[in-house]
Order: sequence, then C-alpha cells, then structure tokens
Amino acid sequence: MNTSKLLLLPGDGIGPEAMAEVEKIVGFMNDEGVASFATEKALVGGSAYDAHGEAIADADMETALAADAVLFGAVGGPKWDSVPYDQRPEAGLLRLRKDLKLFANLRPAICYPALADASSLKPEIIEGLDILILRELTGGVYFGEPKEIIDLGNGQKRGIDTQVYDTYEIERIARAAFELARTRRGKVTSMEKRNVMKSGVLWNEVVTRVHREEFSDLQLEHMLADAGGMQLVRAPKQFDVIVTDNLFGDMLSDIAAMLTGSLGMLPSASLGAEDPATGKRKALYEPVHGSAPDIAGQGVANPIAMIASFAMCLRYSFQKVREADALEAAIAEVLEKGIRTPDIMAPGATRVGTVEMGAAIRSAFRGKLAA
Repeated sequence: MNTSKLLLLPGDGIGPEAMAEVEKIVGFMNDEGVASFATEKALVGGSAYDAHGEAIADADMETALAADAVLFGAVGGPKWDSVPYDQRPEAGLLRLRKDLKLFANLRPAICYPALADASSLKPEIIEGLDILILRELTGGVYFGEPKEIIDLGNGQKRGIDTQVYDTYEIERIARAAFELARTRRGKVTSMEKRNVMKSGVLWNEVVTRVHREEFSDLQLEHMLADAGGMQLVRAPKQFDVIVTDNLFGDMLSDIAAMLTGSLGMLPSASLGAEDPATGKRKALYEPVHGSAPDIAGQGVANPIAMIASFAMCLRYSFQKVREADALEAAIAEVLEKGIRTPDIMAPGATRVGTVEMGAAIRSAFRGKLAA
C-alpha cells in the first residue's frame, strides 16, 4: 500500500480541537490497514504569527507543496486584530491557495435528514438538499490589481479593488464545474453580474462556449448572482452545481451553508489543476466555519465539518470513494441517533462535546467499513 503524505494545519481557535478528531480517524485507518498516511503538523494563522512573525513560515509552505493533501483547521481571532495587514492570520490561507495554485473551491451544501428542522427555512424546502457550489479561488476582486487606498487630500481617501478575469481562468473553472456535474445530476448554473460588470459579460461568454464545444450533453443555465441568492433561499433544490467567481462564490456559499441549519456542519475542498504526468492535483481541505474564539478550549466545538472535509480529502485526493462514503454515512447515522454538539442541539437530543462526537463518528465509521 502506497503511503500518502498529509499535512495538518490546525490553526487557531477551535481548529486544533476539531483537527484532533480527524487525527484519531487517520490513526484508526492506519491501524486497521485501511490506508497508509504519513502525517506532519505545522503552524498557520495567528499561531504562526506568534511563532514566526508571519502567517505561515516558508519552511511550512514548502512542506505543503510537497504534501499529497493539506488539511486546514481555522485561523484568526481578536488577539491578532492589530497585526499588520500582510501578516494577518488570513494571509496564511491566501498564500496557501496562491502558492498551491488552488483555483477551484468546492463547497457542498447538504441537509442531513436529522437536521431538517434546524434550518431557518421550512423543512420541505431544504429536506434532501444536495447542491455543490464551485467558486473560482485565485482571481477576481480579491487578487486584482490595483488594490490600494489612496489619500486624496482634504480628508478624503479612495479605496480601490479591481475585478479581473482572463479567459483561461474562466475556462478551467467552467470545465471543473461541468466535469463535477457529470458525476451528479448533469446541471450547471453559472452566476455572474453581466448586466453591470464587464467581467460578467466575459464570464458568460466563456462558460457558454465551453459548454457548447465540450459539454453540450449537460444542462447549462445562466443566472444573475443577486437573483441566484434569492433563488437559493426561495427554492434551493432547483440547483445541482453552481459555478461563480471569487466574490460572489464567497457570499453565495455562505447563504447555501446556512440553509442546512449550521455553518459549522459543512466542509470544503480547494483543488488545483491535474498534473499531466502523475494525474494528481494539489488540494487543501477545510471546514467552512471560522475559528470561533468565543468557544475555543471549552471542548464544545462541532468537529463534523472538519471530519467531513477529511471525507472530501479521501474522495478527491486519495480516490478512497468507499471510505469517503462510509465516513459521510457515519456522520448521518450519528445525527440520526440524536447525538448533538451545542450548536445543533435539539429537544430530546443527547448533548455531547467535541471528543464525544468524534468518538461516536469513529465508532459508526468502523461499523460501516466492517459491513
């Protein structure tokens, strides 16, 4: 069995607590001979700033580049609010995305049946929800230049952020969306603001051409991003795969996450281009939730999003589809039994902490693998 190199970056806040539960699953898989993972651990975010004066050290970045996959916890917190902009905790994640060339961010929004009542929407609106938002991750307004604040004098300043997309950036995210849709229900919805943004006009043109020339067997629809946000709340089950730019993807994926009842429940994957020689791609997996400093160290954080991110890692980086399915099914089984961390607590459920939830999922995972 080939050994896979896995870099763990727990980060700040509840990141280390959630990551510890994934480490136990990795150890279980190694012990049972289900997989062979060689893990390393490094600092990122505020903890890295405290140790090195930067959000990720060069040596740790090199380790990330050499890894087969990176698991990332969470970064940030009020402790680091006053650090220089370029050294802020979030800069570590941005550097990882940039240096690993991770252009495609996959954020599933899945409603576990046992949590249908936890959503702010009516259960019939979100029951059975299973959509995938594909966000372009390395272009757009977050990276476009110029990006600056100019002093105009007379007490006036001007903030500038630039939205920039080239054809190749849109082509590769569009292809990724269509390829994923082919493994799902065959429908892609492309969202932009072509009515007011030139980058949206180009986005629409390129996605349309890629569909026509390479994926005409699949369904493509276009939707303005603001209308898409409305439709996500009105009738989310109309969507299968949504593909959109960096800014709109950031916002729309958070809307989709809250449809499921808790931001703390959802995983994500950030993927790079496939290496033609090896067939492998750089990848980083992280929960959607933040560092939640208000509950850090209390043992009450929900580890499900971190564990589900590892399931995505098994699926996309290591082609362990059976194991990924089993781990996701284990999460659903534990929730069906009424086991809950405080963020998803419901009347009549059994309240547990981070460690207990991790142990329950591991036990169910063991059972699924043995079945």
